[in-house]
Amino acid sequence: MKDLKHLIYFEDLLQEAHNDLIRQAQSEGKKCIGYMCENVPEPLLNLPGVFSARLRAPRTGSIDVGTYYLTSFLCEYSRAILERALEGGYNFLDGMVTPDGCTMLNRCVENMELLKAAGKDKENFFWDYMEIPMKADYNGLNLYVLQCKNHILKPLAENYGIDVSDEAIRKAVAEHNHVCELLRQIGDFRKLDNPTITGYEYNVFCLASYVAPKYLIIDKLEETLEELKTREPDPKPWFKARVVVVGSEVDDTDFIKLIEDSGAFVCADRFCYGSLPGRDPIELTDDEDALTQICRQYMYRGECPRYMNTEKMDGRREYVDKLAKEYKADGIIYQQMKFCDPWAYEKMMGSHILRNRYDVDRPYTIGSSGQMRTRVQAFMESIDIKKIQKEEK
Repeated sequence: MKDLKHLIYFEDLLQEAHNDLIRQAQSEGKKCIGYMCENVPEPLLNLPGVFSARLRAPRTGSIDVGTYYLTSFLCEYSRAILERALEGGYNFLDGMVTPDGCTMLNRCVENMELLKAAGKDKENFFWDYMEIPMKADYNGLNLYVLQCKNHILKPLAENYGIDVSDEAIRKAVAEHNHVCELLRQIGDFRKLDNPTITGYEYNVFCLASYVAPKYLIIDKLEETLEELKTREPDPKPWFKARVVVVGSEVDDTDFIKLIEDSGAFVCADRFCYGSLPGRDPIELTDDEDALTQICRQYMYRGECPRYMNTEKMDGRREYVDKLAKEYKADGIIYQQMKFCDPWAYEKMMGSHILRNRYDVDRPYTIGSSGQMRTRVQAFMESIDIKKIQKEEK
């Protein structure tokens, strides 16, 4: 297929945590707030005058220092983030918000604060920690709303004079929804029998929407959507099978590239940093305050294994099965970073239910991992064998 016009631009954007668009927005006087988990409602960090940057550690090398402080039993993501922070990689931040989505994220940010790994030269810099409900119910919603008021809206207003009114929140949701709608329309091209976008390309565009000011990428997403409407696919599909990738944090586009280089097409992305459901628009009505509506939708549609009530646990497996059917997947790859406790438990709970699935532990940075490539290729072969057996019946 013909190369997409803005793909290289977005790939370059992902090479650094402190990317060019963050620099541009800050030069315009906007404040950058870092966060590390899908359980932080993004629109609240993108109110007028402020924007969010979800932390990554691209091109990670050694994480020895991060391991020294966090031990080797915490996931590599948390260790890599702490390592990058101690190197000065997040000195551009104007504040940091983290939820207790897992204890590893909390340990990481607590160490960042204790070691003064960000914000030491900024008078109004703040660290804030949110408690996230473990059950999606009435009490959980009340807790969620209170936490967002006290640990997002309050410090933004007190430290930077940000307007946190209902009107300002609705404006932020409108911008958030515009980006979500563009990404969902772009992602729908993955449903085609012969898709006009690869899973890797889509992952690049989606990942950029988490780490750059949204208002600065809208024009390029709009152009990409128009480009895809007329993009000619290859005469025959280039892949042998379609797979859904499910699981923990994935901010390394090389992982998706490795899967696709092995002959699979990543047709859907149900992982942290993905679009399903992370890029579902937020629906607001006028008969209730915007904050409560945002929290309710984040809580009930969230697919994080942090939520432990039976309805949510069953719903996560049903959601993945629904995606596999909707995107016509031949298999499901359940991946988790080693020592990611929430997703390790989630994989075990669903291992005997979902069809044609493959479980894999992976490092934070894939690079050219021969072992990972071999494991994905083995899964591809198992799909091929099942297809042959089905045809012979």
